[in-house]
Amino acid sequence: MLRKNCVLPILIALWPVASAAEPVSLLRPSGQGWDLQRQPLIVNLPQPLITEPFAASSGSAGFGPSLFAGRAEGSFFEPLAARPEARAKIRALAVTPDDIAMIRAVIGKAESLAAGGYDAVQHGARIRPGKKASQMSLGEIFKWIEDTPGQPHAIGYYQFIPSTLARLVTELDLGPEMIFTPAVQDRLADILLADAGIFELRAGEMTRHQFMNNLAKIWAGLPTSTGKSHYHGYAGNKATMSWAEFDRALATVFPS
Repeated sequence: MLRKNCVLPILIALWPVASAAEPVSLLRPSGQGWDLQRQPLIVNLPQPLITEPFAASSGSAGFGPSLFAGRAEGSFFEPLAARPEARAKIRALAVTPDDIAMIRAVIGKAESLAAGGYDAVQHGARIRPGKKASQMSLGEIFKWIEDTPGQPHAIGYYQFIPSTLARLVTELDLGPEMIFTPAVQDRLADILLADAGIFELRAGEMTRHQFMNNLAKIWAGLPTSTGKSHYHGYAGNKATMSWAEFDRALATVFPS
């Protein structure tokens, strides 16, 4: 997703799958931010998506170690307060800063890199989409969700769950015909980075560790400062990297 400068060696190490993605969004930027010019996608999530529990207990081999945490998928999501000004600011970026690209790479490594990157589908999904996630339209993704209740539906590089995906596509006013490309996935995740405090971090109003802990409340594969996932033990969740590894990566662009 995001970041400052001098991060090419780390991006190469962390982001081999992401290297094939578009460097900037396919959405057309305007002076007022990302002018999508799309009919909004009206998402009517079926009731099972609101309450569906995981079929596996903690540690079950049926589920991957990390998934985008969220109550709709049976875990204990603590949504961060939306930062409207930060969201508007990040939407207005025409080019992805290096520091944001670095953060995206770290999140992707924790969440999906071993499972397909931008085409990843959560391991517990018994019925998978008929084609690669990055080639599906948003309408096709939500149709798959509607047609396969009772299973996890985390999808893509950032393992978006249905309720979060619906909220983010509404934020960006995306239509059902929009393809879930790497660039679109990046733009959706950027909204969550804004909520986590990326601009406060840049301005020195938030410490690197505070920001990292905020990220860990959104992505279960990232560790908190305790060394464990914020959702450790719930539905098989656990951190997929150490706190030291997480901290080293972010320290390259946010040293203080």
